[in-house]
Amino acid sequence: MGEGMRQSRVEPMSEEIRGLCNLIRQTGFEIHCYLQHGHLEKVYENALAHRLRKTGLHVVQQHPLTVLDEDGTPIGSFVADLYVEEKIIVELKAIRALCDEHVAQLLGYLRASRVEHGLLCNFGAARFEIRKYALSSLSRHRPRHDPPVL
Repeated sequence: MGEGMRQSRVEPMSEEIRGLCNLIRQTGFEIHCYLQHGHLEKVYENALAHRLRKTGLHVVQQHPLTVLDEDGTPIGSFVADLYVEEKIIVELKAIRALCDEHVAQLLGYLRASRVEHGLLCNFGAARFEIRKYALSSLSRHRPRHDPPVL
């Protein structure tokens, strides 16, 4: 590997997580085909939660998750749109297009709550959009840095 190149370790996704993500993706697509775009985010949240529950999944809407400091001390909280099987945070949008701020929001949620997998779904565009994000065990915690020497 060349100078300055970092080797990242990607952990394989379990079959369970892959299956859950595929089910959420397919269900979201079916909802978008039925409702199309133009509704409030809450409508899509309710529809996705309802249909996933019908498949037997444990789905919590507006689930509070704790933000933890590096030593595990609770320092705040946020609300996940959907928390599926206590394994995947699903952040929903009903907007024209996803942007970097939406990705940053989900990644921040994953890092802060130490949940490894997340999905970002947009129902607001003419085409359903879904993105999968996963944090490796190495990237869940920010590395500690010594203060600069002055």
